[in-house]
Amino acid sequence: MEIKDLENYVAIVNDWPKKGIVFKDITPLMNDGEAYRFATDKIVEYAKELKIDIIVGPEARGFIIGCPVAYALGIGFAPVRKPGKLPRETVEMEYDLEYGTNKLSMHSDAIQPGQRVLITDDLLATGGTIEATIKLVEELGGIVAGCAFLIELKELEGHKKLNGYNRLILMKL
Repeated sequence: MEIKDLENYVAIVNDWPKKGIVFKDITPLMNDGEAYRFATDKIVEYAKELKIDIIVGPEARGFIIGCPVAYALGIGFAPVRKPGKLPRETVEMEYDLEYGTNKLSMHSDAIQPGQRVLITDDLLATGGTIEATIKLVEELGGIVAGCAFLIELKELEGHKKLNGYNRLILMKL
């Protein structure tokens, strides 16, 4: 399998979750063990090159991408969630959406100062979620060594919010 073959495992769903949106569905990739393993292995290779200490991923698909990478590397995974979803002391970061704002939170002890962090998610769109996740990691003293995504939506230019950060993108759609 080659990275270019991964596009065959992304279903395009028009007008979901609302009219005008073209949704990129990664469940066909997750349903195929060989494709899912291939994508995970590519991110694991990238993480090894960066000498990562811990994986961080925003809910929920960041968990789907990051947890198997953390498992393969034998390192921890720290979730980033919506406020009120984590049971202990958290730090929060507000970020802008197209219409309004949102917040993300992370346990305040999830990252130790100086840890090298890989942030994972399925999709890089506008970059707001990942930018907020980066700020959370850095607020806790972590070093964002890289970001890894299955897909980048080229037309939304989320990569502009990641200038100065190393990144792996397996597909540009």
